[in-house]
Amino acid sequence: MSRLSEEIRDANLTYLMLAQQMLRVDRSEALYRLGITSEVADILSSLTTAQLLKIAGSSMLLARFRFDDSLVWNLLSSPKRDDVSPRIHAAILMAGRTAAMAAS
Repeated sequence: MSRLSEEIRDANLTYLMLAQQMLRVDRSEALYRLGITSEVADILSSLTTAQLLKIAGSSMLLARFRFDDSLVWNLLSSPKRDDVSPRIHAAILMAGRTAAMAAS
């Protein structure tokens, strides 16, 4: 296994374990913060340790980062004095997209 594959596996396992922990603590907040649907949350919650290890071994990075939305990035990197408003708007946009994904 190459070093890159090992790092992807470690990142996947960390993400999956964090996601399960977040879902156990506060499901609603986890759905929002992870940007996942309720159906995906149900699947993640039901995975056993053996399944987590097997899935984490994939060569694909499983976490979906939200780096593809220029509007969100513009809001987050805005040099405005009021630092809170752009972040709130970005959070609302990201939450809205999660809701749209769940509805489709």
